[in-house]
Amino acid sequence: MSDETDDRLTYTYGSRSSHSSEPEEDKKGVQTWTVKSTESKDDESKVDDLGPPLPSRTLYSFFFGPRVKIPNDAIATQYSVYDDPLARETYYPIDTYENKHRFDPGFRWTWGEEKRLVRKMDLFIMLWTCVMFFALELDRANIKQALSDNFLGDLGMNTNDYNKGMIVFYCSFLLAELPSQLISKRLGPDRWIPTQITLWSIVTIFQIFLKNRASFYVTRMLLGILEGGFIPDVVLYLSYFYTGSELNLRFSFFWISNSIADIFASFSAVGILKLDGHHGIAGWRYLFLIQGLITLFIGLLSYGMMPSGPTATASWFRGRTGWFSERQEKIIVNRALRNDPSKGTMHNRQALTLKLLWKAICDYHLWPLYAIGVGFMIPYQTPSSYLTLSLKSLGFSTVKTNLLVLPSIFLKILLLLAITFFSEMIGEKTIVCMSPQFYVLPLLIALYLLPGSTNKWVLYAISTLIVGTPYAHALQVGWNSQNSNSVRTRTVSASLYNVSVQIGSIVSAVIYRADDAPRYRRGNRDLIVFYVHVNKKRDKLWNGMTEEEKKLYIENTTDEGNKRLDFRFVH
Repeated sequence: MSDETDDRLTYTYGSRSSHSSEPEEDKKGVQTWTVKSTESKDDESKVDDLGPPLPSRTLYSFFFGPRVKIPNDAIATQYSVYDDPLARETYYPIDTYENKHRFDPGFRWTWGEEKRLVRKMDLFIMLWTCVMFFALELDRANIKQALSDNFLGDLGMNTNDYNKGMIVFYCSFLLAELPSQLISKRLGPDRWIPTQITLWSIVTIFQIFLKNRASFYVTRMLLGILEGGFIPDVVLYLSYFYTGSELNLRFSFFWISNSIADIFASFSAVGILKLDGHHGIAGWRYLFLIQGLITLFIGLLSYGMMPSGPTATASWFRGRTGWFSERQEKIIVNRALRNDPSKGTMHNRQALTLKLLWKAICDYHLWPLYAIGVGFMIPYQTPSSYLTLSLKSLGFSTVKTNLLVLPSIFLKILLLLAITFFSEMIGEKTIVCMSPQFYVLPLLIALYLLPGSTNKWVLYAISTLIVGTPYAHALQVGWNSQNSNSVRTRTVSASLYNVSVQIGSIVSAVIYRADDAPRYRRGNRDLIVFYVHVNKKRDKLWNGMTEEEKKLYIENTTDEGNKRLDFRFVH
């Protein structure tokens, strides 16, 4: 470490931490880092035992920058507000914070320890959330496979009736988002999420008794109410364990489990629908029964698989000693708080008051992301929802229809991983989230202009490419979570973002609008300008303050969450 300068080391959290650092290159051309800091006159502690700051990622550095080599035994603890003697006590967790006993601002750990621990969390925490999302998608989307059978005919329905049923589902899903999140915040996601899965699985099973259009509408409404809020609940739950930047990539795997559920549903439907007529029961009824029993088992098992937090993994089901050692618990808690001190401002079973709820709703800095949520899937969600019906209308059999859906799902997985990894590599979200619109628009134009006499395999190929459009939803969920910067806002914003997505789903359920894609592109451009402008404005104000003014601001400000001058938005 070097202390050759008298520049004070400053810190802002959020998008990219600012620090007094300069890159140097060693003789081998591998980039190394030196932190310049000074000893505080107000405190005898130093920051010399902290890990060197990581370089920011940009498109230029990805292609032309030097490669950073970090040994496993190097200190991973990054500089944060807890290392500033003038500000740290302001950011200390509240006394009722469930992990307060593991908080230690002087605690240090290595990169090797962190990497092994993150892999362990992926195995025990992330993997099971993917299994639960698998259960959501299986019960939410098996209606597509039912359509490939004689589902509509057996219930005396037509496509318009199906459209109305999907509107009922999406509206119920939308209205349940925020109430579900509030229940989850009060009871804890570890209690509420398994209850959701168990209840919606029971409704799925009872779909074997569907008789007519009215019963179809009722079950769609119940499924929407019970499934609504699941995704925001999981976002909140994962934030207890991971840092904001780590969630972006993990959300992509989270949504891959969605696609895996679609693959499983298609393959299983091929066999299950062959039971059609056995004991006088239609194949689609067997489909709801068998897949509902699978997700019911997942729901019941989730009660034991979900600890309430990183320091509460010990139980009769998970073992007396739990999943993490005391040192590992300290690493999880301190790295999460250093990355986002606001995580220590609420207990994980602390309910939101109406005042806090209203403040979160009025957080206009997140409104552009909600606007994106409304429109980004409209151009390709409609072809996806009706793919099985479209294939049937082209003359494909029930078995071929379910098998022909699979290539679009595999393509969606590959492109989802591609855009997520690329976004992480270059440290940019807005431009990457724009890219799917450039991909899908020419395909929609082609599908619209092709004459009715076009070969069915050509139409199938174009439809497959449209349904496989790069899925930016995972990136945008992580983007929204990072820009929330408080448990209160994150709890509400996750729901509001998903509400906006469901509004888009309602639109896509009744109208196919190819011209929405350019408007979404312009919205993304406006978003770039919005967040960059706010960050630059705050940089100007913050950097213009003296050290004494910064201290007074930190100690006395009434600004909260992403309104704070020392927070920077991700863009």
